[in-house]
Amino acid sequence: QVQLVESGGGLVQAGGSLRLSCAASGSTFSINTMGWYRQAPGKQRELVATINNGGSTNYADSVKGRCTISRDNAKNTVYLQMNSLKPEDTADYYCNARRARAGAWVDYWGQGTQVTVSS
Repeated sequence: QVQLVESGGGLVQAGGSLRLSCAASGSTFSINTMGWYRQAPGKQRELVATINNGGSTNYADSVKGRCTISRDNAKNTVYLQMNSLKPEDTADYYCNARRARAGAWVDYWGQGTQVTVSS
C-alpha cells in the first residue's frame, strides 16, 4: 500500500502562486509515476501534471507555462508549483501515485487539498 498526504492548498488571489506538496509513504519503492489531478465542482477529475521516475513530465494544456511539477525521490515527495493562478484553477487537487504490482498498474490517491483562486 501507498499512503499520500497533500499539503499547501489555500485561498489566493488571481495572479498569485501556491506550492502543493505530496508525501508518499508505505510501499514507495515501486512507485513509477506521481502526479496531480484536480476536480472542480460539477466536473470530472482531470490531469494537471505527472512526473515519472526518470524525471519526464507531462502537463495539461491549461497549466503549461504556469505550473511546474518536481519530485524528490529521496523524500518520496512530489511538488506542484503553480504561478499566475486563475479563478478557473479553483478545484480540489489530488495527489496520485502509480506503481507496478503483480504485472498491473495500481493507482493510489491522496485525500485532496482545496485550492481557491479569487478574482
